[in-house]
Amino acid sequence: MIRFHNLENDNRKIIETVGHFSVVEHDKDLSVAPDNAASEYFMSKMDVKRRQVLINFDGKNTAVVQSGAMQWMAGDVNATTGIKGAGDLFGKMLKSTVTKESAVKPEYKGIGTMMLEPTYKYIILEDVGNWGPKGMTIEDGMFLACDGTVKHSVEARSSISSAVAGGEGLFNLNLSGHGVVALESNVPKNELICVELEDDTLKIDGHFAIAWSGGLKFTVERSSKSLLGSAVNGEGLVNVYRGTGRVLLAPVTNSASLFAATHLKKA
Repeated sequence: MIRFHNLENDNRKIIETVGHFSVVEHDKDLSVAPDNAASEYFMSKMDVKRRQVLINFDGKNTAVVQSGAMQWMAGDVNATTGIKGAGDLFGKMLKSTVTKESAVKPEYKGIGTMMLEPTYKYIILEDVGNWGPKGMTIEDGMFLACDGTVKHSVEARSSISSAVAGGEGLFNLNLSGHGVVALESNVPKNELICVELEDDTLKIDGHFAIAWSGGLKFTVERSSKSLLGSAVNGEGLVNVYRGTGRVLLAPVTNSASLFAATHLKKA
């Protein structure tokens, strides 16, 4: 039997739990030295905090985790590669090349607990089943972990021209089925706008969509029907999502920009 002491305290708390996944947030970094104490203090005031994913295993559930993300495990928890042969390995290597994700994501199972490495990004827990029969498609680099029941596939843009013109990649990771996924986001969940579409259209000027239903059709179009109209209204090309589904919109931060704090390391 394993008992945890001081897993939660005045400075470290579980702020959200969905299924077997929990988000642990450190209110501030107390392990500081005189030369970085001031920067750590102001980082905490601006909500730049370390966050971790805690996964509980009951012997029935499994979890697929981004390669290298595990920090510690307690109990009878073991990892497998999740690879079912040479063909499966080749397919996963191909997916990793086009989606910027790790080729081999270990799958963990057993009875116990696992903590993932801390990140300065915000962690968003989503139930994939709520995104429709074709699941959710996410921006590159957002995947952190998910239930073993979640299926992974690569979704291609409708055309090369739409991907290039929209400033997006040709492929994105699609997650479907049932289960919880943990995503790393540059933007906190309380600043994200969820746009529900029912046989309708959403047009976005920039890289502000971080996730969208797999059933939506993505194109890149002029903001106005004519070149003159686009010039007059000051807009050019926009990313367009059509159909029925939902889009997670980050209106305050361009999703293509880098979040410098995620690269900070302790001195």
